[in-house]
Amino acid sequence: MRDPLPEPSVTEGGLPPEPLSHSLKQRHLTMLGLGGVIGAGLFVGSGAGIAVAGPAIICSYLLAGALAMLVMRALGEMSAAMPASGSFSVYAEKALGRWAGFSAGWLYWFLLVVVLAVEATGAAKIAHGWLPSVDQWVWVLLFMVVFTLTNLAAVRNFGEFEFWFAALKVGAIVLFLVLGTLAVFGLLPDTEPVGLANLTGRGGFSPEGMGGVVAGMLAVVFAFGGLEVVTIAAAESDDPARSVSRAVRSAVWRILFFYVGSMLVIVTLLPWDSLKPGESPYVAVLDSIGIPAAGQIMNIVVFVALLSALNANLYGSSRMVFSLAERGEAPKGLLKVSGGGVPRRAVLASVVFGFASVVLNLLWPDTVFLYMLNAVGAVLLFVWALIAVSQLRLRPRLEREMPERLTLPMWAFPYLTWAALLGMAAVLVLMLFDDSARPQLLWSSGAAAVVLLVAGYRELRARRG
Repeated sequence: MRDPLPEPSVTEGGLPPEPLSHSLKQRHLTMLGLGGVIGAGLFVGSGAGIAVAGPAIICSYLLAGALAMLVMRALGEMSAAMPASGSFSVYAEKALGRWAGFSAGWLYWFLLVVVLAVEATGAAKIAHGWLPSVDQWVWVLLFMVVFTLTNLAAVRNFGEFEFWFAALKVGAIVLFLVLGTLAVFGLLPDTEPVGLANLTGRGGFSPEGMGGVVAGMLAVVFAFGGLEVVTIAAAESDDPARSVSRAVRSAVWRILFFYVGSMLVIVTLLPWDSLKPGESPYVAVLDSIGIPAAGQIMNIVVFVALLSALNANLYGSSRMVFSLAERGEAPKGLLKVSGGGVPRRAVLASVVFGFASVVLNLLWPDTVFLYMLNAVGAVLLFVWALIAVSQLRLRPRLEREMPERLTLPMWAFPYLTWAALLGMAAVLVLMLFDDSARPQLLWSSGAAAVVLLVAGYRELRARRG
């Protein structure tokens, strides 16, 4: 028997009130939405996409961004109607059953604590380069302790950290777009208008054809992960339904503009085949227009981006496991909440597993941790698919039982939701036939299968009980 949707009289948001703080403001959520997906994947990883797609990387980002926008709109519809700290895990449970909520929640938690290790280690490498006398593991320990204390103190601290981290990242991209646009038109000192030579020369706009666009999309689609944390954080805002609606609306369009705009500036100013994978195309552009110490400037931006993502992932993982505990899908001991409304045991549990991932990354980066990283490689797409399916199931019930809560309806329902599902299926099929992406898909499928088996066993046991 499916779970009924909450009665409108329960709370304004639609779900039983949680003992968490409600001190996040609209500005925190808006900036979290903008900064949540602006990270090292954009500033450094975008070079790999340009290397395989050429100037057509613009199309790759448009396709990947459109897919992310559809998923976030579907999630935003449910979050505005029923704000919950477990977000899509709660909606999957209500739409499909306990097994779906269990699977979505634990897969996402696993994804966050593993990626957390990548971010902590990446930030430590940059800091070690600045101060070689301090060992890398010391930096990792410092970052983990600082952000653990930040998340244990009060949710407002998390919000303030993310606000200023995101403001720096957004400011860096806006400045890059302004300088790059001026350079394109020859309006900076010692620059000449570049025209369209770099867009149409060297093999044309799409030197590798549609295959290059597809390969570029596989390289960049996961860079859009992170927006989901906005819907998790919305449950701790002073006006959850209104806050998540505004945050999702503003974030998806502006992020798409930042991503596509940055790529357009880069491939217009520089020959695409002059960019090297693994090196930041942003640094190459800043160097080309004569910005002094461009490499160090971008190192600072990437450093902040990594710490911001670490902070957000620690927050998101703690709230997800807390929500699982509320629904009996995680140990009840994690439900302990401080007087300020912080689930401290959930924070510490996520820190412990996150720190274990960091240790594995430092000790065995090419073996044990590589397998773990591959095991979460495609998890984001699995979670996105559950979001879309949940929205397909819950939308008719929302229209029937609480139509007044549909303040952020999905565009052209159900057609665009089905389009998003087809897009995700296409990406998974493409990963299967891509030599570099196939291990991620296979290992992630294995991890998902394990979680589904545990969920099925729990469901069977509960029915027998």
